[in-house]
Amino acid sequence: MNSPAASLPRPRASLALAIFLLPLVAFFLRLGGAPLFDVDEGAFSEATREMFERGDFLSTYLNGEHRFDKPILVYWLQALGYLLFGPTEWGFRLPSAVAGALWSYATWHFARERFGASTALAALAVASTALGPFAIARAATADALLNLLLALALFDAWRHLESGRRAPLLRCFVWIGLGALTKGPIALIVPGTVSLLYCASRGEWKRWVRAVFDPVGLAILAAIVVPWYAAALAIHGQAFIDGFILKHNVERFTGTLEGHAGSLFYYVIAVPLLLLPWTGPLFAAVRHVRSDLDTGVRRFLWIWAGFVVAFFSLSGTKLPHYVLYGSTPLFLLIAVHRNALRRAPLHLLAPTLFLALPPFLPLIFDALAASEAGNAYYRAQLALALTEATPEYYLVAIGGLLAWIWLALRWNAAAWMKVGAAAVIQVVVLAGVVVPWAGAVLQGPVKEAGLLARKTGEPVVAWRYYAPSFSVYRQAVTPDRAPAAGELALTRTDRVPATGVDILYRKGGVALVRKLPD
Repeated sequence: MNSPAASLPRPRASLALAIFLLPLVAFFLRLGGAPLFDVDEGAFSEATREMFERGDFLSTYLNGEHRFDKPILVYWLQALGYLLFGPTEWGFRLPSAVAGALWSYATWHFARERFGASTALAALAVASTALGPFAIARAATADALLNLLLALALFDAWRHLESGRRAPLLRCFVWIGLGALTKGPIALIVPGTVSLLYCASRGEWKRWVRAVFDPVGLAILAAIVVPWYAAALAIHGQAFIDGFILKHNVERFTGTLEGHAGSLFYYVIAVPLLLLPWTGPLFAAVRHVRSDLDTGVRRFLWIWAGFVVAFFSLSGTKLPHYVLYGSTPLFLLIAVHRNALRRAPLHLLAPTLFLALPPFLPLIFDALAASEAGNAYYRAQLALALTEATPEYYLVAIGGLLAWIWLALRWNAAAWMKVGAAAVIQVVVLAGVVVPWAGAVLQGPVKEAGLLARKTGEPVVAWRYYAPSFSVYRQAVTPDRAPAAGELALTRTDRVPATGVDILYRKGGVALVRKLPD
């Protein structure tokens, strides 16, 4: 018979196992529970689907037109998901979910080597439950994959700087090369500049130059990157340079692309929001910047985070997920300083406010629908909020809030562990009901219209309306033009003419119509 002392480690082991499994819950729970969100998820997924339709796996097209937004790797991975699960939300999102899980486990492994097992588990918890990683690792886009590759590259860059070993350096070139095939030059800029700034802070310029110009490393990088870029240039010529290099890289940084502007302090606000519910521990970690700069690995982590915030703050185009390229070091630093939290109630404020939001979201959306905010299309979509909110939605949303309040008041645990409990509840509530509900409200009509159009088997055009997920669901290209007489068209309800069309489907802000002869 085991003694009481012999059984003491078991709860700790059980807790460690539960934390270790968090990425699988966070990134795979109801992964296919919501329709594809436009514009990004719809565009990536439709471009992948069209690869099979065209039989062309070197170039990407969207509704029959060239798509030069991103390089090829994420489309190849989505193609694997397509082969395994068909043209489903699960299949298109699978590469991001896998990347998110690997990103979390890579963070755990790096922390375990340098900060110990307990800190590694805490870092894993932050990485797999913070709002930003949760969002991008469940989206059929390139961002989770790029974040994984940037994390792997900089982890190996540090391993090389720390030990002088060449193997991590050569691996670093592999991750950078794959990153360049995922999203372009940013995969070189972030690791290259972060390592440069760290070496410069130590007066080790020559060491950085030797690492960056390692001949074997450069050969590896070229072997990974050059074949596809050369093929794309040979196939598309100047159109590839204008579309990918100039528009989606140079212009994205120097100007405001697609209306995504923001002030110089955009990311100062975005970072705490993207790290919810770990916002309080983030601010607490910032207090230790000065002392951390005296420690090699912590200096490296702060330089990494600081460079990404500064670089994208200077960019003309601003999107929240850009700053996630510098979030990995923040996961680690939050974990490192988790036991130094003061004023516990302040750290519990952010998760409390955030978990109090879901029960009221349907009412908030309904109020916005009845207001003059935004445009008529979005107001019509938001008007579906109350009808799409099921009893299950309210049960989980309210239950999550009540469970959190009970834990916050009654559980005798460290502040960071309470925030961790809130993070787990946040993941379950968001993945379980909020994201599927939001998908039904914002994208449900597009999916239903696409499935209906597929049943008709007729050609359809997009008439003054851009929703690429429609093409995914109807399994066919949808040209962007006005319909001819007798032709079907997808359009917005606020753009349906009073006469001259027959309405086949109308819900929220979405309509599928047939153009009548003049």
